[in-house]
Amino acid sequence: MTVTREKALQTVPSNRGWWSVIREAFGGAWQKDVRVTDQDLIASPAVYSCIALIANDIGKLRARVVEVDANGIWAETKVRSEVLARPNHYQNHIQFKQWWLTSKLRFGNAYALKHRDDSGRIVRLHVLDPERVTPLITEDGGVYYRLKADQLFGIPSELTVPASEIIHDRMNCMFHPLVGVSPLHAAAIAAGIGAKIQDNTLKFFSNRATPSGILVAPGNIGRDTALAIKEDWQKGYTGENSGKVAVFGDGMKFEPMSSNAVDSQLIETLKWSDERVCSVFHVPAYKVGVGQAPSYNNIEAQNRAYYSDCLQARIEELEAALDDGLGYNGHTIGIELDLDGLMRMDSKTHMETLKIGVDANLLTTNDGRKRLNLPPLDGGDTIYMQQQDFPLNQVRHNKLPAPQEVQP
Repeated sequence: MTVTREKALQTVPSNRGWWSVIREAFGGAWQKDVRVTDQDLIASPAVYSCIALIANDIGKLRARVVEVDANGIWAETKVRSEVLARPNHYQNHIQFKQWWLTSKLRFGNAYALKHRDDSGRIVRLHVLDPERVTPLITEDGGVYYRLKADQLFGIPSELTVPASEIIHDRMNCMFHPLVGVSPLHAAAIAAGIGAKIQDNTLKFFSNRATPSGILVAPGNIGRDTALAIKEDWQKGYTGENSGKVAVFGDGMKFEPMSSNAVDSQLIETLKWSDERVCSVFHVPAYKVGVGQAPSYNNIEAQNRAYYSDCLQARIEELEAALDDGLGYNGHTIGIELDLDGLMRMDSKTHMETLKIGVDANLLTTNDGRKRLNLPPLDGGDTIYMQQQDFPLNQVRHNKLPAPQEVQP
């Protein structure tokens, strides 16, 4: 880890962008105490599920070093990257990638700090808390990062490091090339509506689904009498005491004021909110429990659409960031996430797919057995074709070669 002395550095906008930590659903909402905080957004089941789903799906993919062989095919090398297998002392490789993706999806940015040994070799990686990192720019366009102290990551005090010591993976940069924008920026209002509905529902059912209302007296009563009646009512018939029998006298009656769940179309509004969140994260709604799941025959196509629409860009961005950060050129050698763990199919479909590949002479028998984690067979590395198949140009000119005797 290289530390630089302070220069004339310009602070770029916050890693959250230009928006406030507290988001307003409408103008003046903050003054009316109608606020949506980050904690509210993460508490949304749809938001939590989308972030967890993407982070877990990518986190389980094994990172491997691949190299282009003599035939131009990317193949895994025998050299194992220890920093990818065990990035640091408190995370395994799955937890490391999960925390990387969680930081990126939640804050729009993931910052990985490199730790080097005496020879300059990278031996550990730490994904930092994005709220404790500030990108800086020098007068000549150099990029640095100011890091706040954090003992877990080996940062005893605040320091500034050059960009060569940080792997910065960021979401879509809407305002500045060093500032990624989290999907939560676009999902805040929809998720906030869902969070407020859940909060109101909790209060509603905590009162045994008895809505708030007013006590109506048949005539005029003094202010002191009204306050005393209100206090007695709240103590005797709300909260834990809701549902108890109330006795009215002198023509007083209770009139509810809040609409019920049916009148407010609670379920429909919650569904709309969750669907909006899923659309921002590009996650199929059924994967997080929203809407109806596709039919069994269509689920593989849905999973492939989920990969291409939601995961592929995040996977390739992670691979490119690791290539650049760990010193691979990405053209002849680089980091690749093994997609076999993601694209697993049911056993019947898997076997049919491999059979088609072997029958079409695209895979050898041993290629198919390897996909099934089975040992190779003698003679299984050969592509077999039927003898009566001839090139089209020979068939067209009726110049079929004479059959040759097969040597034993």
